[in-house]
Amino acid sequence: MSEYVQVLTTAGSEQEAEAISQALVERRLAACVQVEGPIASRYRWHGEIETAREWRCLAKTVAGRLDEVEAAIRELHSYDEPEIVATPIVAGSTGYLRWIDESLSD
Repeated sequence: MSEYVQVLTTAGSEQEAEAISQALVERRLAACVQVEGPIASRYRWHGEIETAREWRCLAKTVAGRLDEVEAAIRELHSYDEPEIVATPIVAGSTGYLRWIDESLSD
């Protein structure tokens, strides 16, 4: 059985988030990517406090594809340093986890 993860990134526009989600699923790097937003983000960047409207992407994949997922996000992303955070899925229904595996297979 694979080690399953959720990969979180945010994008500065809905169009960018949609392009990232589309590419990850088309390339079989993620079984599913949920896009939600806009969300309000407040963060420190280059010593200043910034605020932005962003769209959150949550991709379901396997740990063995993390390098490819990160590379694809960086390729499509407009940020200098995009948020790319992977969180293990510690449990899930057998059918759903099987579906992730099947969705990532050629």
